[in-house]
Amino acid sequence: MKSKRYGDWFELTVPLEWEGFTIDKILRNIWNAPKKQIHQMRMDKDIKVNGEFTPWNAPLKSNDKLQIKMFFEEAAGGVPAFHPLEVLYEDDHIMVLNKPAHMDTHPNDSSQTNTLLNAAAYYLQSEGEYQKVRHVHRLDRDTTGAVLFAKHSLAGSILDRMLEERLIKRTYLALVHGKIKTKKGKIEEPIGRDRHHATRRRVSASGQPAITHFQLLKTYEKENLSLIKCQLETGRTHQIRVHFSHIGHPLAGDRLYGGKPLFDRQALHAAKLEFIHPFTLEKIICHAQLPEENKSSVLSNLLNVEKFEL
Repeated sequence: MKSKRYGDWFELTVPLEWEGFTIDKILRNIWNAPKKQIHQMRMDKDIKVNGEFTPWNAPLKSNDKLQIKMFFEEAAGGVPAFHPLEVLYEDDHIMVLNKPAHMDTHPNDSSQTNTLLNAAAYYLQSEGEYQKVRHVHRLDRDTTGAVLFAKHSLAGSILDRMLEERLIKRTYLALVHGKIKTKKGKIEEPIGRDRHHATRRRVSASGQPAITHFQLLKTYEKENLSLIKCQLETGRTHQIRVHFSHIGHPLAGDRLYGGKPLFDRQALHAAKLEFIHPFTLEKIICHAQLPEENKSSVLSNLLNVEKFEL
């Protein structure tokens, strides 16, 4: 889809398949934007067609120019703080960053500044973009890999909905103890809080539904480890860690769930992120290698992304 930014405005050329659609239909049925946000955009007159304010129920024509005011200066959403960043993908609407280990995705309180979100806020301001950056999903503190951020509120709303509808595909690599006997499998066990531990989760009949698909990639006989690829249908806290611990194959380094301390963290990496861009309709595929500080480690030699088609 043809599109371009003009200052605070985003312009897209209405494609042939949107012929006859209305502004209201695009917002409600194509993008599934929240009702409150749609109402605010209507009140603020944030949408024009061919440079003119047009009734929202008027049918659009192919090649019409739909102009939406999307970009506003706003507080960053976290205290901007410099940390080295690896940007996997960026445009006017979204960013995908490669999170290092030992870093939270977002602050847990207003005073925290050592998170990926703080680093993203600093990066944007250094580029002259004074926008609120929003994380769409998160990774555990000691998990590395691709994390998706929205750079404005409409992108955030649409991507949140896409995540709920499983339209954002996340692929992980993990090293687990023992030899996985099946080439492919599915773990479908509900996950809830562990009432005996503040941060731990466990498989529980009263928990939320959770489904993890996995594929065995390689077995390390000497280390008694299996390298697996995982894809999530759901995004429960610690899902991969809980599920593999439950079936007797905890992640290496994951002491919280029974893993041996072979490494200084759990051996889990978000290696691939893919989705259809909500505004350009392009397919975005991001591959995340292990962050620089891990590349010479024993963990990197075992958790090698480059050797496998993901």
